[in-house]
Amino acid sequence: MTVTMDPRDVRTTSLAQRHALTMQPDGRRVVIKLFVPGEDAQLGQNRASLIIERILQLDDDEITRLLDDVLARFSGRHHDICATFQHHYDLVHHRVPPDIDLSPSARALIGAYFSHEFAVEAAALCNPSMVPHPDQSDLAPGELRAAISLRQIGEGHISSVGFCSAVLGPDDKIRLEDRDGPLMIGQRVGAKHQRDLLAAGLAEEDLDNEITATVLSSLPERYDDDEFEDVLGHLPGELLARPTANETLEAIRRIVASDYAVMFPVAVPLHQRVLWPATPAESNGMEDARFVQVAEADGRTAYHATYTAYDGRHIGGRMMHTRDLRHFEVTALRGPAARNKGMALFPRTVNGRHLALCRSDGETLGLSTRDEQNRWQDAVPLLMPHRGWDLIQVGNCGSPVETEAGWLVLTHGVGPMRRYAIGAMLLDLDHPERVIADLPHGLLEPDETEREGYVPNVVYSCGGLVHAGRFWLPYGASDVRVGFASIPLDALLAAMVPVV
Repeated sequence: MTVTMDPRDVRTTSLAQRHALTMQPDGRRVVIKLFVPGEDAQLGQNRASLIIERILQLDDDEITRLLDDVLARFSGRHHDICATFQHHYDLVHHRVPPDIDLSPSARALIGAYFSHEFAVEAAALCNPSMVPHPDQSDLAPGELRAAISLRQIGEGHISSVGFCSAVLGPDDKIRLEDRDGPLMIGQRVGAKHQRDLLAAGLAEEDLDNEITATVLSSLPERYDDDEFEDVLGHLPGELLARPTANETLEAIRRIVASDYAVMFPVAVPLHQRVLWPATPAESNGMEDARFVQVAEADGRTAYHATYTAYDGRHIGGRMMHTRDLRHFEVTALRGPAARNKGMALFPRTVNGRHLALCRSDGETLGLSTRDEQNRWQDAVPLLMPHRGWDLIQVGNCGSPVETEAGWLVLTHGVGPMRRYAIGAMLLDLDHPERVIADLPHGLLEPDETEREGYVPNVVYSCGGLVHAGRFWLPYGASDVRVGFASIPLDALLAAMVPVV
């Protein structure tokens, strides 16, 4: 972990107190990825067979020497590197002639040749969100441990989600906890899919025929992959013979495959967990996760997060559900309000409604309601660009925070020279489509120490929290580093101007 301290202990603006703590991107934080030489070239010419032929020509002593050298160089940087090598060997073992019996060392070495390290935050580290950590043990009075999600950007501008933790309090104190050690990508596990999300996805693609109707009527409300395949395997032959059957089945499979689940071993701490793109729709990145702690209908605490899936050309909204920040279920967001970046979920229902902030038109912050079919409906406008520092567009900086005065919403605005600043507004607790107060000026804007970076002149956050009367705000500075600010909640609310 790279942490830099400003020589001035605290930098203060009119309301926000910047803390002398900055997280910089750390090129030492790496994960192991599958590497198939040739497939990354424009022509996509696979060289796997040639490489395996060369490895098979090595004698046993040379195989042992090479493997020992790899393990000496890399085993301390990764969790169970031999298991990863075996997994990567399994992915290419069909290239090995069937009459050859390989030793465990030869299989591991082949796996090593088809592996490479990826520095998850080599380019940038930004756009954090903050929620109470599931582990609140070993803290002093007045302290709260917070879990912080981070947008990590590596080679090729590929974004993933990482984590760290900080201890807030007492008063205005903050300290980061250990962030060292090897990283691990979440392991894919069986997912429980939702029938209503499949129906919503099919509706978005205008797919309504006898195959889709039969599949939907045959699936239970929640189903796993085996149940899904069983339904497809029992489709009537008359339906499968239709000219559009293959196209329909491909669409159904693609929509179902967009939802998945990953899990981390208990022994892997939060700061070593990496949520890595797992579907074609997010192959170029998982961007700007907005985590929020929620109380579910059964009374248990959980975490929800929305993020943007990006495949290099198209974006799509996604939601994560987790109870422990260890097992994550990922589903697609459906409906007209989910077609742009930056949805942020409310931490609870309001008068029975599931609500979210969104910017479905690209420039206006609005409020959307989820219908009974799990689709996010067209938004009611809340805030339009109207001030000098936000005339290009406005949006949220994370989920609303409930206070006695109303729903506190941190906003962002884009002004001249695409300069981002953070503002705030207040929504009515019972009728959040009504704005009751607004901060007339910016709360946080890039200062001279923050304006340079990967994307200059930007401060941006994906969510903060209230602890002991202070609003704590982690934020990305110019899309390259993370800073921390806090604001006395009473002072922030008092600075709001009522909206008539």
